[in-house]
Order: sequence, then C-alpha cells, then structure tokens
Amino acid sequence: MKDSSRKAPTEPGIREFLQICAAFYPDDAVDASIGQQRAWYDALCARFDRPLPLGMVTEDRTVEGHIPVRWYRPAKIRTRTVLYYIHGGGFVVGSLDSHHAICAELAEDAGAELVSVDYRLAPEHVWPAAHDDAFAVLTSLLADGRKVVLIGDSAGGNLAAGLALRARDEGPSGIVGQALIYPALGGDLVSGSYDEMAQAPGLTTSDVAYYRQVLQAPADSSVAHPLLSISLTGLPPTFITVAHFDPLRDDGRAYAARLAEAGIEVWFREEPQMVHAWLRARHMSEGAGKGFEALCAAVTRFAAQG
Repeated sequence: MKDSSRKAPTEPGIREFLQICAAFYPDDAVDASIGQQRAWYDALCARFDRPLPLGMVTEDRTVEGHIPVRWYRPAKIRTRTVLYYIHGGGFVVGSLDSHHAICAELAEDAGAELVSVDYRLAPEHVWPAAHDDAFAVLTSLLADGRKVVLIGDSAGGNLAAGLALRARDEGPSGIVGQALIYPALGGDLVSGSYDEMAQAPGLTTSDVAYYRQVLQAPADSSVAHPLLSISLTGLPPTFITVAHFDPLRDDGRAYAARLAEAGIEVWFREEPQMVHAWLRARHMSEGAGKGFEALCAAVTRFAAQG
C-alpha cells in the first residue's frame, strides 16, 4: 500500500484549511473565465480576512498617478525602513484587499510602515507590466533615502526576486533584505518537485504552466525567471520559505543554495506539513503559525538592520 501522506499533509489544521479553500476556489479554477477566477479568489480572501491591529491606520494612494498602493502604519514605529509587499495570485488574481490582513500583521510585528502594490494583472496586461509597476513603486520608496525590505509570496515572490536583481544591476540602491514566500522562480516544470508534487493540493504543476503561459514573459529573461541568473552576487540578505507539498518547492531550495554559493547571507525554511498559500492558514494551523512567526522574525531583523 502506498503512503498517501507523502503527497498530502496530515496536520489537521492544514487539512481543514484545504477544505475551506476548496469550497471557495475549485481545483479546476484555471479552466474558468478570468472574471470567475477573480470572483472566487476575492471570496476566498475575504473568508480569511481579519481586523487590523489596534491603532493601525491605512491609506490608499497612487504612484506615478496610476499605480494603486496601500500604506500601513502601525501605532508604534520602531524603524524608518519600509516593508514592501507584493501579493501572489499567479499574476492573474489578487489586489490590495487580497493580502490585507497579512500585510497588517507583518507591519505590526516589525514596527514598520508597509506598502503593498496593486500591479496590473494578466491576461489584460502581460509581461513586463506587473514587474514595471512593482519597480516603479520600489523606485519611489527608495527615492527619499529610506531603506526597503522586499516581501512577496508566490507570483509576488517572483516579482520581489526580479526587483532585487534589476535594482542590483540598474539601481536604485537601498534594499536591505528580501523575504520570498513559496516563490515561483522559473524552474523547469518537469523535474524535482514539479514532478513529485505535480498534483499537490492547492497548486498543481499544470496550474504553474497555465500562469506562465498567461503572463507571456520571455523564456530567457533572468528578471522574469531568477533561477536563470548567471550571477547572484550583490543581492541583499534573503529569507526563503517553501511548502513541502508544493510544485514550487524546489525553486526556493535551488535559489537558496545558489545564493549561499554566491556568498549571500540566506535563511531557508521548508515547512514540512504546508501547502501552497499556507500564509492564510496562519491562525488555524500550527505549522502555518510557526512558519509565519519565522517570516515575521526575518522581516523584523532585516528592518532593524536597515
């Protein structure tokens, strides 16, 4: 008899999380229209939303007059370093609201202002629209001399890693750390976790292929696919966390190893019972809660050093 626990988590909290997600976002969601995908995703995000920490205020603004951003300011500020959060969603779904509570809790824990960006989504806006929006916001944050910690999950982790590479090569300077959460970094789609976890709960390898096709990024772009980068020297200290039951798992593993080889200070965690998108389960899963604590600790450390 095969051990089914090798391809699916056994932790009760994360299994309950997956059941809730399935009720809002079906496994074959990518076969639906873009509008339907976004409606399902918005409903799912709302299900896991939480009140803001006491005393926190937010303000919606724009950068360059057309890129929506949301500023979070906790009641107690301990650093001038700004956290910059870039949401996931396969470059197709997600908004300022989709990761609202996650952003608020990160800002509260670090005692830092946080900015999230509502970058343009595919398929209406293909590569490099999302990256260019994210880079414009980064440039605006660094323009006043403040330091920045990049944070991104999934597709947002891809964008964050690409921003760090572009900023290294083109400027501006001032990124003091990056936190990449189950990032998509351009793996080959056929080996390692892409094969082992091809049918993982929450995200499949075919889903990843779909999102890449919709984005239409050049296959040889190291900014779009950071694992293609010839050199990773000169990048900021990096925290990477991946989920064991996730086709993207080995992207994070490989990137962490290459960063270490390049002499970059790197912290790597593989959450043994987690699935893609486990951030939303942080208040109902023991493993997700510990993973979120580790993320907050890394972000706080980067912000304090900055």
